[in-house]
Amino acid sequence: MEKDFDKWNTEKKIVDAKAVNTELFFYAREIWWCSAGLNIGVEANGKHDNFERPMLIVKKFNADMVWALPLTTQGQNNKYYYKLVHEDIKSWVVLSQIKTISTKRFLRKVGSISESDFREVILRLQNFLKIENPLTGAFSEAEATNT
Repeated sequence: MEKDFDKWNTEKKIVDAKAVNTELFFYAREIWWCSAGLNIGVEANGKHDNFERPMLIVKKFNADMVWALPLTTQGQNNKYYYKLVHEDIKSWVVLSQIKTISTKRFLRKVGSISESDFREVILRLQNFLKIENPLTGAFSEAEATNT
């Protein structure tokens, strides 16, 4: 399917021009529909006129910026996806696609996931970040400490 990057570029300009809503209240564990955009390759795209996608807020940094994970209804049974059931809707959190996003992308709140599901999402993210030797293949551990 051909991607309409020109249409997304027009929408992106509108999203970027929005003022940050300082009265917008949001927290980690919440799911929001966001203007995710039209992305490259296997990156999660938004759909419809707003190029929107539901996203789980993982960490709030301030009123302008969060880490978020996209959700999909096309999940897979592997370590990169975590299955959620929220208000009788089955979806998967795409753990491998954590993004830093502006809160200008927020469209509307869906709700919150359970504390136990959120705890599991965070534990799985932490496991991804546990890199025993981040320089594997580039340098030996001794070479890395001598630079």
